[in-house]
Amino acid sequence: MGMWVGKGRKARRCYGFDEIALVPGRITINPNDVDVKWKLRDLGFEIPFLAAAMDGTVDGRFAIEMGRLGGLAVLNLEGVQTRYQNPQKAFDMIINAEMKDSTRVIQEVYSKPVQEELIVERIKEIKAAGVKAAVSSIPMKAEKFGKIAQEAGADVFVIQSTVTTVKHYSTEYEVVDFCKLRKQIEIPLIIGNCVTYETTLELMETGADALLIGVGPGAACTTRGVLGIGVPQVTATADAAAARDFYFKKTGKYVSVITDGGMSVGGDICKAFASGADAVMVGSSFTRAEEAPGRGYHWGMAMPHAALPRGTKIQTRVTGSLKQILFGPAELDDGSQNLVGALKTSMGNCGARNIQEMQMTELIIAPAIKTEGKVLQQVQRVGMGK
Repeated sequence: MGMWVGKGRKARRCYGFDEIALVPGRITINPNDVDVKWKLRDLGFEIPFLAAAMDGTVDGRFAIEMGRLGGLAVLNLEGVQTRYQNPQKAFDMIINAEMKDSTRVIQEVYSKPVQEELIVERIKEIKAAGVKAAVSSIPMKAEKFGKIAQEAGADVFVIQSTVTTVKHYSTEYEVVDFCKLRKQIEIPLIIGNCVTYETTLELMETGADALLIGVGPGAACTTRGVLGIGVPQVTATADAAAARDFYFKKTGKYVSVITDGGMSVGGDICKAFASGADAVMVGSSFTRAEEAPGRGYHWGMAMPHAALPRGTKIQTRVTGSLKQILFGPAELDDGSQNLVGALKTSMGNCGARNIQEMQMTELIIAPAIKTEGKVLQQVQRVGMGK
């Protein structure tokens, strides 16, 4: 499992999406006959897709459309939607800023405090449309915002930070007690982010219903460059899935593993499920939707940090409706549209009738999987050569 990187110092070899491939199954199944439903405690979803709590991805309009299509969108309670009654001006400032000025402009936009009444208003807007409302907060604000969100009618509460652990030390602020918080929040609770077996297991023991897996893989995230930390998503997901299975055998409680970030095309998403995921959280791919508030722009959640930004603004470009990105028909040749169709087709070819069977798909290490025989695509910059 390990390789020597120096005298007395070993490092484990880990794998990302581009380094593995899925092996077709002994039987194949009609994609229309596979089941991709996902369940979070007592909430059922037609598709196992969550939209990330990033301001360029999710607002009320997007969350409503995502809910109507069978998925779940998470609204950031510390983003522009809860800082501005009319966030359009804030979006205009961010989107129109020169790339060299983006960090400064975003820091300025996010300097305005969160307005608690807007938390309630945004949740009620989503609920009024008849879909499930999910919202996200950092650990420091979780107790306060969790109570407000629950009373406003939220269906799911997400606690999210770059790296989340049960054991946290600080002399500057009160550390959140996840076990205590779990007792206060009755609605399904998702906690993230983590990437190791041990931390995953400890977070499961707090009573979480699902965990977000991934540190730094997002398209707009620069954590891996700024801090040097992260674990490639295939290995991180597989380790978390092992913790989930152990915890289930020990307690009888199944805690969902949600791979968060690093998936730009259908193949990446299929590999996430084969690595052990129960659902996936997607950000940049959904910013290409006509309904996304970022209008084809995307920026990292930690980018507004006043002293150490860990994100950047990127342009993803609008390519179609959210329905088209999820269900097609695909007009592009790069795998970024009809993500649900890609998942169902991959499951059918792997002989998986449902997500649980997809998790048993054989994986192989295949670093040439995206380049083998693709010289003309690369030269012409089409398909897999983009």
